[in-house]
Amino acid sequence: MSESVNPETLTPPAAGMSFALSEDQQAVREMVRDFAESEIRPIAGEIDESHEFPAATVKKMGELGLMGMFVPEAYGGAGMDYLSYAVAIEELSRVCASHGVIASAHNSLVCYPILTYGNEAQKQKYLAPLARGEAIGAYCLTEPNAGSNAANQQTTATLDGDHFVLNGTKLFVTNAGPADTLMVYAATDRSLGPRGISAFIVEAATPGVTKSKKERKLGIHASDTREIVFSNARVPKENMVGEHNKGYTVALATLAGGRIGIAAQALGIAQASLEAAVKYAGERRQFDRVIGEFDAIREMLANMAIEVDTARLLVYQASWLRDQGRVHIKEASLAKWHASEAATRCAHLAIQIHGGYGYLAEFNVERYWRDARITELYEGTTEVQKMVVAAQVLKEHPLAAPV
Repeated sequence: MSESVNPETLTPPAAGMSFALSEDQQAVREMVRDFAESEIRPIAGEIDESHEFPAATVKKMGELGLMGMFVPEAYGGAGMDYLSYAVAIEELSRVCASHGVIASAHNSLVCYPILTYGNEAQKQKYLAPLARGEAIGAYCLTEPNAGSNAANQQTTATLDGDHFVLNGTKLFVTNAGPADTLMVYAATDRSLGPRGISAFIVEAATPGVTKSKKERKLGIHASDTREIVFSNARVPKENMVGEHNKGYTVALATLAGGRIGIAAQALGIAQASLEAAVKYAGERRQFDRVIGEFDAIREMLANMAIEVDTARLLVYQASWLRDQGRVHIKEASLAKWHASEAATRCAHLAIQIHGGYGYLAEFNVERYWRDARITELYEGTTEVQKMVVAAQVLKEHPLAAPV
């Protein structure tokens, strides 16, 4: 016997949603793809081997408006909607995931909180140069004891006259090496836990701010990742972003958009893996036939296709909801969860289709797998995304009270 369904508990459809990109959004895709193919693809393998931050192409990204995508033109940005931003990150990551995360962290994690929570003076002084690509931003939240539990901030900010004095260590900071502007979260009242955290803009050149050596990573080699240490670093009071002790709210709101950016990065990697697999399956011959004619290969290609298409639908849905100003906590986590796992699975299958050649750097798919793996970890692990999704589902469909 089927259970009865209460229509009032059902999530209403996203009225007015269209999966067709507008002319402007399609123009963004074409512009970013042309740039990525002509400027980034020729160096993608080289910077993966050298681990060198691609300063020249990042500068060109700034000139194209890709470092302030959804920042209004009044503050030096391109004034795009969020879906256009996701499409741009997808296209960058399709060619080089390092470029994708450089842009994603800069836009989502640094420009967004200043744009949304900063005051006019902060926007003029810090946001405008960031949006124009004249400065590079980095996000400082993760700590040795504050990973998935980001509320457990040990870095402190103590008021001393007209300054806050910061002490603590931040880990896994993307864009750390070249960063000029840091978004830093620190405890201003440890006794209040997450309700005692504040957000600050910190100039990287501030005395007492030290960048450690560049980390050697499995993938995204051209993305500069480091530890940053704050030792009695004095930050002006006026550099607090948002309200005192309300920084955790800023961090959570920022992460929702950041997860969409990483989902778009993962989508780009998955798309690249599929394209590489299709190309190879159509060229490689075994037993007097191209391998794309074999059922085993076709099954793998079909599995990759459904991974890519479902990831794209989830990423675009979350972006569309954000553009509409609608709640998208669950949708952002769904997109990040699925797209990141899809990227890893697609890269894995691409290697399998390439056989022994897939293990060689020359064919790129091994790089796609290495780059994909991090998308299941940063901006909240897959396990964290499942916790977020479950919490939102229970809010939408509360469990019945025990009899």
